[in-house]
Amino acid sequence: MSAIALRPFLPADVNRCIAIFRASIEEMGSEDYSDDQCEAWKARADDSAVFATRLSEALTLIATQDGAIVGFASLRGKSELDMLYVDPAYSRRGIGSALIDALSRLAEARGAEFVSSDVSDTAKPLFERQGFVGQRRNLAALGDEWLGNTSMTKTFPKADAPTTRH
Repeated sequence: MSAIALRPFLPADVNRCIAIFRASIEEMGSEDYSDDQCEAWKARADDSAVFATRLSEALTLIATQDGAIVGFASLRGKSELDMLYVDPAYSRRGIGSALIDALSRLAEARGAEFVSSDVSDTAKPLFERQGFVGQRRNLAALGDEWLGNTSMTKTFPKADAPTTRH
């Protein structure tokens, strides 16, 4: 297995990202959410143009391995990790961690004091391993369904103030 490579999202990536989004929800989300909840969640990708716009309006990174797209994640604004999805065939191989780490570093480099995300119950353990801390529990309406998630934040260490010597 080769190393994970990261690159910016391109419009031509949208169909593969939609496939990863749906497969991830179907295969991994079904452990924590009902079939109806998963269907409502997957429906967010029914309009490929809207989905492509959402990815292109954020800083979206594509994870590849051996040239194949295996995951993606988006940073919206300066500090909101908006989406993180990994192809279930490649789960638990460090891809999600690599995407979170890269976007966290970019947020910090842009001057953010923290990065936050509304995290599914399925992804919560991954975010906790990456140093995120739960802030509050949420219910999100998707169509006729309600899905629970947790708002989580990772605070960056403050740079030490320069010291002056006399």
